[in-house]
Amino acid sequence: MGRYVVRRLLQLIPVLIGITFLSFAMMRMAGSDAVTELYGDKGAVAQEIIDAKRAELGLDKPFLTQYFVWVGGMMTGDMGTSYVSGQDVFKTFISKLPATLMLTVLSILLTIVISIPLGVLAAVRHDRFTDYFLRFFSFIGNSLPNFFVALLLMEFFAIKWNLLPVISDGISFKSAVMPTLTLAIAMSSKYMRQVRATVMEELNKDYVAGAKARGVRSRVVLWKSVLKSSMLTIITLLALSIGSLLGGTAIVESIFMWDGVGKLAVDAITMRDYPLIQAYVVWMAIIYVMVNLITDLLYHALDPRIRLGVSE
Repeated sequence: MGRYVVRRLLQLIPVLIGITFLSFAMMRMAGSDAVTELYGDKGAVAQEIIDAKRAELGLDKPFLTQYFVWVGGMMTGDMGTSYVSGQDVFKTFISKLPATLMLTVLSILLTIVISIPLGVLAAVRHDRFTDYFLRFFSFIGNSLPNFFVALLLMEFFAIKWNLLPVISDGISFKSAVMPTLTLAIAMSSKYMRQVRATVMEELNKDYVAGAKARGVRSRVVLWKSVLKSSMLTIITLLALSIGSLLGGTAIVESIFMWDGVGKLAVDAITMRDYPLIQAYVVWMAIIYVMVNLITDLLYHALDPRIRLGVSE
């Protein structure tokens, strides 16, 4: 197990190199840089001032030189300085993490509370009114884009009923309600259908029929055997969601002005702030590698077939 973990961590190195290089190159192909964006709304600015600012930030150097300078800094723990704010990138990035972590935890918890019980209920009540009712609303929830759900919530909860702030007024539970609902509605709708399909597949297997034939109550079979066997699929779905949420949901955070990692990334991309963009890219790469590693380890813990190296 230890060698497996080390091997997966070593795989992070080429992933980081590839992703950061491609992202850096694509930002260069956008046709402007941080200096252009910084002085773009200040009217006529002397070319000497622009050239001096580019030289100060190192943007006058060749692309590969800029990239390798940044990589060298990363290897020594220096993520650079923001081209726009002039602040340390690592400290800026860390300051945005609490908001994103809070939104991630609340969204995942709400998704679990909604999707797993309703998915199991829809599977148990297969092809009955309850099943059709839940599937209908899950289809609606899965079809609505996040930005539209966000606008609906703002219209009702903030404007008409005046229960919640239209935009975030800080990292608080009250400000997190609407972003959390926006994310959880779409995820719950999608995962409820996945849980339903997985549970239905397990209910049709022979061991369930055998347990019922031995007189084991259906509820016991459902919660102690069927749901446990379905956990691999559920864990996979949740792991993917955790990775994307920790990376910051840019649209939702921007709509509600939630000061998290996603909004930071959008602002950095708009201003061509390369050090912040690269910090975000590295963060995303690390998240997905670590989430996949943790998911694989949970597979080993939950499925004895994987530990023994056998198949069905």
